[in-house]
Amino acid sequence: MLEAKLEEAGTLKKLLDAIKELVTDANFECNEEGLNLQAMDNSHVALVSVHLEAGGFKRFRCDRPMPLGVNLASLTKVLKCAKDDDECTLKAADDADVLNLVYEAKSSDRIAEYDMKLMEIDSDTLGIPDTDYDAEVIMPAAEFSRIVRDLGALGESVRIEVSKEGVRFASDGEAANGSVLLKKDGEIKGVKTSDERKRDEARARGDVVKDDDEEDGEDDEEEKEKKTKEKKIKKEKIKKEKNGDEDVEMDEEEKEEKEDEEFKANSDDEEEAKSEAEPSDDEEESGKKRKKKANGSSKPAKKAKITKGKGKGKGKDDEDKPIFDFAMNSHVSLTFSLKYLVNFSKSASLTNTVSLLMSNEVPLLVAYDFGQGYVRYYLAPKIGDE
Repeated sequence: MLEAKLEEAGTLKKLLDAIKELVTDANFECNEEGLNLQAMDNSHVALVSVHLEAGGFKRFRCDRPMPLGVNLASLTKVLKCAKDDDECTLKAADDADVLNLVYEAKSSDRIAEYDMKLMEIDSDTLGIPDTDYDAEVIMPAAEFSRIVRDLGALGESVRIEVSKEGVRFASDGEAANGSVLLKKDGEIKGVKTSDERKRDEARARGDVVKDDDEEDGEDDEEEKEKKTKEKKIKKEKIKKEKNGDEDVEMDEEEKEEKEDEEFKANSDDEEEAKSEAEPSDDEEESGKKRKKKANGSSKPAKKAKITKGKGKGKGKDDEDKPIFDFAMNSHVSLTFSLKYLVNFSKSASLTNTVSLLMSNEVPLLVAYDFGQGYVRYYLAPKIGDE
């Protein structure tokens, strides 16, 4: 028996809207790890792979592996009967020919129930080999959608080229040609470490990145400067004590303590301030520095290595914000059908970021990873004038 309850029906609706034009009929393979769908389009040019993790469901139970053969157009129509925030439960008995869908509204006591006939679909699961790609591009999903949509109005194909210059999308049409170049600061020297990539992602957003060594060096310099000034102040006090100016020394001591605690240089009595000796240049400089600290230091706090700039992300957390970054081992240039890429880009409703993985003479991998799983598309490149 299968029972899978999603927190929001909108996730499944967006998922089907993205793949229904590529795949007509397909099997949802259910097992203890979750739901999986793998299918090719009718022309056998593109492959779609979908995975919904068991942990992404509010409740998940699958007693034994079982296929659910569905017509995606029919399933989409049934899902349109649910609101995006409704809880959606999928139920199917062992060897059943019906899929039961239950929608529970969160804002009311409304419960809707639908039954959809299942199909027997003969399909073989293709083994997708692990590939070491020569280039990886991470970019905002909305930007990818815009590029393929704009270039799709000019021609039928797009050339995606990854080089040290950046990532270029180019299309040659009968009436017009167009290209879009995305680049970032810094030289590309192969695939980078995770720390290097995080710094580059921050720079691509316009954030200010500070290395550990630089920050520690600034802290050490500040500590040395502080100790030097403290020694000078002590020497001044010793000189005043030798001259017998003890009263003035006491006032100076009280003033120092007050300045350290409140970061202020005000005097309670103007007449006493006039009678007191004028502070030395070093004391004056330290007082200014304390005032600056009281009003707010311009340096970032320790451990805060990235100062957030104006990110383009729509996610709730900084990690969810879409960024642009790429890494490469060698130059890659491939041509693909824009019709398929436009269909792939419909998955932008699931997540803010898309990954493009490429190698010469190898199918392009377009990956959309979201909280409950992923959607991955594989597209064969065009060869010659095809």
